[in-house]
Amino acid sequence: MPKTDEDKLSVGLARLAAEDPTLRIEQNQETHQFVLWCMGEAHSGVVLDALANRYGVTVDTIELRVPLRETIAGKAKGHGRHIKQSGGHGQYAVVRHRGGAAAGGLRVRVRRQGSRRVGLPRNYIPSVEKGVRAQMEKGVHAGYPVVDIRVTLFDGKSHSVDSSDFAFQMAGSLALREAAAATKVTLLEPIDAISVLVPDDYVGAVMGDLSGRRGRVLGTEAAGHERTVVKAEVPQVELTRYAIDLRSLAHGAASFTRSFARYDPMPESAAAKVKTTA
Repeated sequence: MPKTDEDKLSVGLARLAAEDPTLRIEQNQETHQFVLWCMGEAHSGVVLDALANRYGVTVDTIELRVPLRETIAGKAKGHGRHIKQSGGHGQYAVVRHRGGAAAGGLRVRVRRQGSRRVGLPRNYIPSVEKGVRAQMEKGVHAGYPVVDIRVTLFDGKSHSVDSSDFAFQMAGSLALREAAAATKVTLLEPIDAISVLVPDDYVGAVMGDLSGRRGRVLGTEAAGHERTVVKAEVPQVELTRYAIDLRSLAHGAASFTRSFARYDPMPESAAAKVKTTA
């Protein structure tokens, strides 16, 4: 989208949100989507018509993209080789490292070989890590950030003239991609804690619906006036249309709140539907 159209879109959405307290605008910094939180499909249609007619901005709507994560489930070795020669100084870097799962984010270490370190000048070791981290941000399977892995650099080669920081960044990135291709990559999905306030007559229907969304019902609490709070944990990807579906299920008499809880491995049946981009 051209910069002028982006500016018009931002101005239009801000003014519409100021006029309508039931409309919430979010620009997701991770998925880079503008998200309209509306009262339903009819409400969103009114908002989009106002954008087009009052502010001259026509937009295409796409499915909400849930911010998934990737991790490497097994252990594997990766060999990154970035060698180019096109006259003058070339580019030369070779690294080998092992990758595997590790809780708590990325860990990178250099293995000692006898009394000496891996055969690379010390100044290139941070370059390898930088390349690994850059590839983690891009993903290794479906384009989602990689988390919770350990990378051990155990071998490498450099050239006195052609090696550079950039070359070793590229080699580190390539080695991680090769290691990921040699083992299983698991997708992690965000799980939300959800509380649904619902009339007692619809408690069973709401609980059944949450279970059908791969949710785990944690329990219920009486809320008085023949109403009950149903508490559950549900994958975010299953909640993208929940406001609309709940209104239909409980005839407009229910409401809900939700908050992020954690990331869990996505079942293979659901992960198979996620497009592979790597």
